[in-house]
Formats: sequence, structure tokens, C-alpha cells
Amino acid sequence: MLNRSMASAVSGLKAYQTWLDVIGNNIANLATPGFKASRVRFEDVMSHTLRGASVPDPAQGRGGRNPAQVGLGVLAAGIDTDYAPGTPTATGKMSHMAIQGEGYFVVADGFRTYYTRDGSFDLGIDGRLVNPSTGLYVMGWQADANGAIDTSQPLSPIRIPIGEEMDAMPSMSIVIPGNLNAAAATGTTYTTDVTVIDSLGFRHSVSLTFEKTGTNTWSWTYSSSEAGVTLTNATGTVEFDDQGNVLNVTSAGDLTIQWGNGAADTVIPGGGDFTRLTQLAAGSDAVGVADGWTAGALTSFAISVDGVVTGIYSNGATKALGQIALATFANPGGLLKEGQNLLSPSPNSGQAVIGTPVTGGRGQIAAGYLEMSNVDLAEEFTNMILAERGFQANSRVVTTSDEVLQDLVNLKR
Repeated sequence: MLNRSMASAVSGLKAYQTWLDVIGNNIANLATPGFKASRVRFEDVMSHTLRGASVPDPAQGRGGRNPAQVGLGVLAAGIDTDYAPGTPTATGKMSHMAIQGEGYFVVADGFRTYYTRDGSFDLGIDGRLVNPSTGLYVMGWQADANGAIDTSQPLSPIRIPIGEEMDAMPSMSIVIPGNLNAAAATGTTYTTDVTVIDSLGFRHSVSLTFEKTGTNTWSWTYSSSEAGVTLTNATGTVEFDDQGNVLNVTSAGDLTIQWGNGAADTVIPGGGDFTRLTQLAAGSDAVGVADGWTAGALTSFAISVDGVVTGIYSNGATKALGQIALATFANPGGLLKEGQNLLSPSPNSGQAVIGTPVTGGRGQIAAGYLEMSNVDLAEEFTNMILAERGFQANSRVVTTSDEVLQDLVNLKR
């Protein structure tokens, strides 16, 4: 009997010590990015039955009896992880990322793959996104030379080659959006400048002049004041309907520009896309926008909420460089903590389901932020008091049981 009380109290000491261990670890990781607090789940140990239950016996005029049992202590049955999201904190560093919602970053070293909520990433010496504490690469899908991303391909480290050169891209089309004033008198002209890139990467300014030639009809003409430049098929007309929308566009043919500096001729089909123009009773503000860019170098990057890494070049051009991957699990509570903010699957977590952010229940990426620990300090201090008092009370039971045993031994005297 006395051994039962002492054994129960000892089990309580062990259980509350485990609780204190978990509380101490939670508080120690208060400032750990992406850390998820743990909590202990208690359950009673099997009970010793002193008397079984019985059913009512009407013949004897006796009702049923409840069982009489003595518990044999407590057990720390499990340590669960609270996967509630932590608060995103701004760091201003674009390579830092926080996940707003479900999901885990995929990181690997070529041998093993891990998962983490800690987005404390940086650019390594090889231009790859890496966790500088572990050396693990951030995994995703790399874009091809044209900026296309194929997420059906195997994962690979995300590379952001700062300083990499981009070749010049000559202009191949011109789009002309905006408005031409419907209240303008016949003979009114309006001119806008278009910046065109030749095959050598040089910028040229070409003028586009509109002249109102009649009701709902304007002519357009390209010209250049640059020496040595020759334009062919540089004229045409644009007609509008009674709602101010483009009705018909004519041109002398494809606009051809000979630069005279050794660059290849620039050919603009039909002289450009005039279908985005309007003719309304408002000021003329039509502009000509040519594609293409000069040579440049990758100077910085941005990461969108859906995990697309976009390179920003010194020539003003942008291009997709890659796509961050996120993983989800059927049972995140079954993940194994490997240290260094890393997690790995277990038989009870299920295998990783990998995809892009904002799809399949995965959260979105907040670049320039880190997810902080979800430890609630007030709750931990409260639990610490409860654990301390529980440990103290169980130690008193051990002391009392010992004194009773001492009294029992003294009976012999």
C-alpha cells in the first residue's frame, strides 16, 4: 500500500520533470526563427482494482456497485508540437522568407532532404540560395534561359547569379496605347517618341506623329532625326468607330529601320500595334512602347508571394530565375525534429507533398520577413508555476510515505 503511494508520487516527479524540460526548451527557443512550441500530454497509468463492479440484483433488493480502483500514477504520454504560425517580422533582407500559411521550405545537401519553417536564407559564394548555418540549399525549380519554369521537373537548388550578364535584345514590336483627342480639329498633330533598341544594343529615339485627317481618321508617320537612319514603310492610318474604338488600321507594310551603324535592320510588323488606341474627348496621350533591352547585368532580385524569383537587371529588364518549392504533410505532428530548425518525415507524418506556394493548401511567401517562434511566454510562465507546484506536491507525498514507513518500522520497538 505504501509502496503504491510512493511509486505514484515518483511517477509524478518524473512526469512534471518532463514538463519542466519541455517548458525550458520552449523558453530557450523564444527567439528561434520558425520554432514551434511543444506541450506535454499526460495520462494516468493503469489502476489497481480493489473491487469489481456488479449489476443490480432486484431479487436481493440490492442495487449495483461501482468498481473500487486505486490509480498507480501518471505518465507523460506524449509531447505534441504546436504548429500555429508565428508572427512575421520584417528584416529588410530579400533572401529572408516567411511562410504565411501551411507548408515548409525544402532544403537539401545532395544526400538528404529536410524541411523547415526557418527562412533565414542567404546567397552563397556559388550564387545559390542557402541556409548559412547548415549549408543546405533551398530547393525549387530553376528557370531556363528564356525565364520559363517547368515545375514537373525534379527539384534543384535555386541559383541567383548576381552579376551575370544579359545580352542585348533588339526591339521586334511596338505597342501604342493611349488616347487621341476626338475634339481635335482636322490638321492637328500629336507626336510621341519611341525608344527602339538595335541588334547591337544601342538605344535610338524614333518619333511617331499622328495627324487628324478627317472625322474619326488619323494618319501616322515614323521619322528620325538621327544621321544615317532610313525608315521604310513608315506611314499608315488608323480609323475609329463612333464609340472611339479602333475600327481599322492600314500601313504601307512592315516598318523597316536601317540604322547605318552596322546593326541589323529592325523590322516592326505593320508598323506596330495600334489596336489599343482610343479616340475620346480627352487630351492626346498616346505613347509608343517598344520591346527589347540593352545589355545589362543582374543586380538584384525579388520574390513574389507565389515563390517566383525574378531577376532585376541593370538595363531595366526583368526575368524569372526560379520558383521556390514548398512541402506539406498529411500529419505535421508526426515530423521528427532533427535540430538546427530542421524536420524530417516519420512513418506517421506521411511523405512530403511538394508544389508551389499558394497552391494545394500551401501558404504564400513573404520576402524580407522571418517567421518568429510561436512560444507564448505568459503561457510558459504559467505552466512553469503549475509544473513546479506539481513537482513540489509529489515530493511531499514521497516524504510523507517515507515517514509512514519509518513509523511502521518503529512498531517493532
